Order: sequence, then C-alpha cells, then structure tokens
Amino acid sequence: MAGYKKVVMSDSELSEVLCPKQRTYEEVLKQKQDEEGHETATTSKQTHVEYTVLKLYQSSKEPTLLRMKHISFLKNAVTHLNEAYECLDCSRPWLCFWILHSLAILGERLSKEEQSKIVGFLARCQSPTGGFGGGPGQYPHLAATYAAVNALCTIGTREAYNTIYRKSLKKFLSSLRGEDGSFAMHENGEADIRGPYCALAAAKLTNVYTPDMFKGTAEWIGKCQTWEGGFGGSPGMEAHGGYAYCGIASLVMLGRTELCHLPSLLRWIVNKQMRLEGGFQGRTNKLVDGCYSFWQGGSFPLISAILSNQDKSLNVSDHWLFNQEALQEYILVCSQNPHGGLLDKPGKNRDIYHTCYTLSGLSIAQNSPIRTIVGTKSLNRVELIHPTYNLQMNAANKALEYFLSLPIPFD
Repeated sequence: MAGYKKVVMSDSELSEVLCPKQRTYEEVLKQKQDEEGHETATTSKQTHVEYTVLKLYQSSKEPTLLRMKHISFLKNAVTHLNEAYECLDCSRPWLCFWILHSLAILGERLSKEEQSKIVGFLARCQSPTGGFGGGPGQYPHLAATYAAVNALCTIGTREAYNTIYRKSLKKFLSSLRGEDGSFAMHENGEADIRGPYCALAAAKLTNVYTPDMFKGTAEWIGKCQTWEGGFGGSPGMEAHGGYAYCGIASLVMLGRTELCHLPSLLRWIVNKQMRLEGGFQGRTNKLVDGCYSFWQGGSFPLISAILSNQDKSLNVSDHWLFNQEALQEYILVCSQNPHGGLLDKPGKNRDIYHTCYTLSGLSIAQNSPIRTIVGTKSLNRVELIHPTYNLQMNAANKALEYFLSLPIPFD
C-alpha cells in the first residue's frame, strides 16, 4: 500500500514525516503529547485509536471490499433488526433509506416484491397534511421526509414516485420556514441547518421547489459558517462535518455559493482528514469516524464544482482535494466487520447507519473525474453517487427526470 501524502501538510512537513504504516507505538505516543509535554484524556484516546489502526495497517494485505457479506448483512436487516435499533422507532424511513442506498452503492437491489412492501410501508408514514413521519401515525418531520423521499427515489418505480403527495409536501415544507429563512425540523420544532438541506433536497427532487419557499434561507445558512471555516448547526455553533455538508450542499441547490467563504471552508475541511488513520474526524480534536467519510468527503465534489465555476482556468477537476487513497484504505482496512456491515472505527459495532455513510464516502473517494480505486478494481469498485442528494447517480437522475416532467403543484 502506498504511503500518505495529505493536502494538510506542507512540503517541509512531508519531508520529515514517515509513512504512517512504518511508525512505531513509541513514535505515536511521542506525537500525541501536547506542547506542554503532558498527556490528556483527548490525546490518550487518540493515541489508542492510532495504535489500533497502525497495527491493522501493518498486518493487512491488499484492501478488499467484502461486498457479498455486506449485501447479506443489509438484506437480513430489511426484516430482522436487533434490539439495539429500538431507539430508532421514530426514524424508520431512515432505516429504509440506509439499507436501500447501501445496496444501490454495492450494485444490488431488492426484489420487486420487497421494494413494493417498503413503498407500502413508507406510504403509511406519510401524513395527510404533507411530509413523512418517523413511522405510521407519527408527526411529519423534515428528516424523515428527506429519508422517505430518498428511499422512494432509490426504489425508482412509478409506484414509488406516485406515493409522494407533492401538493401537500409543498405545503408542509413551506409551513416550516421561519421569518429569518431558517427551517424548523417539524411544527414548533428546533431549527438548525439540517432543516434547509432536507427541505431543499426533497423539494428539488420532487419538483415542488419555488424561490418563495426559501426566501432568506441562503443568507441564514451563510451566518452558520464559523470562525474555523466549517458550518455549525445554527449561527454561533461549533463547526461540524454533517452541518458543513448540509450548509454547502444547500447553497449549491440555492445557487448562492458566494455566501460561503470557500478558502476558510477548504482550510478547515482538509484538516479534518486524519494524518495517520486516513479517515475523517467530524470536529476539531475528535476521533476518526467512518461516517464522516461522506459527511466530510461529500463536500469535496461540491467544492471542486464551485472552484471550477469561479475560475474556468483552474485545474481542480481531475481529483478531489483530499487523499482519496488514504480514505479508501481506512474504510477497507479499518471499517469493515468481517461478517458484513461497516463501522465507526476498530472496536465499534457494525450498524446500518455507518454502513450507509461509509459506503457513500467510499464512492466519493473512488469516483473523482479520474477514477481512483485502491486494491483490485473489479472487487472494490462501487457505484457513483450524486453528491448533492447522496443518491446513487442513476436513481437521482431518473427521479429528477420523472418529476421535472410534472408541473409544480399550485397551493
């Protein structure tokens, strides 16, 4: 496996740093002491993770995607989930999306009968007043609505598309916008940057979007960018990978990317790729986590497109502005459960959330304009995803084409 060459390091730093896979535990310990020479709880946890990851890299052979084991794990999860998932009873459309999307990335689909059953279930999650709840009979919620729309678009049948009540969906989305342009997640609910993203994605995919629905939203999102360069959940909050993705993707959908200070965002996000592990952390001084393979990695294709649009002479389109090989190595060596499913980091349990977003990050890492695949291409290649919606590309394009053929519903 090749050594790392991260964009976060200068040329002088690169010349002084050994390949992470050649480093010893003592070298890891030495680096993790802070400037005063004292170990802290944060450095101790980081050291443990680095040492665990280092041992995996040093003992691993060629990185290989355990495709069939992941597919088996996901298909079993359609009907059999253990008690650990009881806390997600109000997030059941998410469970559908995570499973369906993960399978789509792996190039697999459920049977037509299974897909139809999921469509029927999601139909029961839809509120008569518009939007989808976390389960049948639950109040409609923006996050559940985004997940349900994405799940139905992933299935991609006429039955799935026609399940969405577009007129009432438009009313539901419009009802959640605040006077400042923010969006509440549900009626009288909290307002954070997830709201605009979920509302915009659902509106754009189903062709119910109108500019009036999002009046002032771009300006509100711009206020969420922090001094670090990332985006917080709302103005004044700490920069976070998931929020940063929602922020930049929303500004892309709104066509208002000039409201993002791109140099600050780029500086912050490239430094979230961990120097030894190769994966991403979600916030400053936090540990690596497989799900941020997408929540951080998914922003890079959007940033590349923005830079290209700003200056056509810039050559930023061949590869993304992070170490794609290093991220793939972290995913394939450190984030796969040998029995199927993907995980946060070594020592953590597998789950379908991390399976979904780690596979989404793997797709991003592989599918730059010049494709970059670590290991055997025929074994490790996964499907291309649409970075704005986090949908398999063909599913996204098919849904957009279908709904654009329909008129925008009147109020």
